[in-house]
Amino acid sequence: MIHYISCDGIGGPTIARELRVLRRERVPFTLHSMRKPYAAFFGAEWALEIERRTHYLYPLSIPSVLISALMAPFLFGSRFWAGLANACFGRRESPRVRLACFAHFWVACDWARHLRRGPVLRIHSQWIHSCGSIGMYAAWLLGVPFSFTGHAVDLFRDRAALADKVRRADFIVCISNFHKDLYKKYGARDEQLHVIYTGIDAGLFEPKATYERADARVRILSIGRLVEKKGFEELIRACGLLKRRGFAFDCTIAGSGPLRDALRGVVEELGLNDCVHLSGNVLRQEELPDVLRESDIYCQPCVWSRDNDVDGLPATLMEAMAVGLPVISTRIAGIPDLVVEGKTGLLVEPRDVPALAEAMAKLIEQPEVCRALGVAGRAFVLERFDVNTCIDPLVALFRDGEKVVETSSRAAAGEQGRGTAARVEPARATATTAANRGEA
Repeated sequence: MIHYISCDGIGGPTIARELRVLRRERVPFTLHSMRKPYAAFFGAEWALEIERRTHYLYPLSIPSVLISALMAPFLFGSRFWAGLANACFGRRESPRVRLACFAHFWVACDWARHLRRGPVLRIHSQWIHSCGSIGMYAAWLLGVPFSFTGHAVDLFRDRAALADKVRRADFIVCISNFHKDLYKKYGARDEQLHVIYTGIDAGLFEPKATYERADARVRILSIGRLVEKKGFEELIRACGLLKRRGFAFDCTIAGSGPLRDALRGVVEELGLNDCVHLSGNVLRQEELPDVLRESDIYCQPCVWSRDNDVDGLPATLMEAMAVGLPVISTRIAGIPDLVVEGKTGLLVEPRDVPALAEAMAKLIEQPEVCRALGVAGRAFVLERFDVNTCIDPLVALFRDGEKVVETSSRAAAGEQGRGTAARVEPARATATTAANRGEA
């Protein structure tokens, strides 16, 4: 059994799509989460079923945590003391992170005590900050393989003990080449790293019936949580430049979030109430295809936020490309793996409002460029970013580990049949020495 751990359950679309494929491929897994998601992104029955089966670690049972803390030295022996030493003295990014890792070690003790009741093939963390700390320590205590997928906020704004997690992981899922290079800076070895795009279910996104525009006003769309890293303020200001140049357009920003009032203030400041609209509502995944097909241009001008948050590789860009929309984004994080300048979309530098306005103007003035980029973008997504095929390497990694464990178990059973007691340690899909795992 593969035990997934996330921060907010099935949460956002990324983990949901991945788990749906694993479920279809009959890879045995159980989803654990620190807490319930802040919003529902799916209403489909398959998603609701996974959500119903999810085990939530929080709110913590304090009596259970105290019992686990007392029992852990006896249950886990030397692995407990090695993990505790790491929680206390391992390399950390800040005193706050050190305190958080120390607290998460005890949560991991409680979780690992309960996991001992059933089979544990590996622990895989989807995100690598808080839930990754719990996952790393639980795998350490149980002596099972640990792996993870990092994305954005977990690697930058909320980075926690990343060097230790890289060292202890037997494999790391890199959602772009940018991420692969980042892990190498933290000591990752080539054999640990697997570039596996997160992907979308491209079959749900039928292409636009026609690239002809319904009327003279071009429909520009952007989707996401109303936070700084999405670049919505830059988009609004670029719309201001377009309006000054006399372009006829409607720009819709679909989503909710803490910057709603601030963004509406920018719209009013620039006199754009007639052409820039903030929906203020979260879109369900099932609604996205129709909303996208009703648009002409998709724009996601991501930026590094002031608190060091960034989008790793936005799924909304993939979804827009899947319906054949021409897309505009920025040269940041993993986006250039998806949006290839001049081939599958247009790229500008982050926070370059004039360049963003110029890119939108180009697509408004040149419908033939829109058509070419839309066709090429859709073909690229179908080839490389369809979740039904792009995570096949992850399924193979999980299955390879499962085969190794089965082989070890059969060998152990044979030894026991000959009267020799044999204890089977969970095997790793990738050979990793104890020194590399930091157990010494």
